Amino acid sequence: MSGYFVDKKECSHHRIFPGVDIYTTCGQQIMLSLVEMEPHAVVEEHSHPHEQLGLMLEGEAEFTIGGTQMHITAGQMWRIPGGVIHKVVAGQRPVRALDVFYPPREDYK
Repeated sequence: MSGYFVDKKECSHHRIFPGVDIYTTCGQQIMLSLVEMEPHAVVEEHSHPHEQLGLMLEGEAEFTIGGTQMHITAGQMWRIPGGVIHKVVAGQRPVRALDVFYPPREDYK
């Protein structure tokens, strides 16, 4: 890695739930995560103090954020304030999405 360009193979990798993998890179103030979910995989209900913004790249999923549910497809975005409970259930195809966290999550570094 040159410092400016990041290959997925050089990212921090975590399997956060069965069928849900994240690959992360950090700047000084923000964290970018590539999220890959197998069909029907579930990001269980949880919350964290970090602000989170996301963009669906491929696939579709049911999001529940703060008790509000929405079907998200490629090109749609979401925002999750810190402390808000949320859950994601992938659809019938694999999901690829981007998540941005502020501040960076120590548990994903």
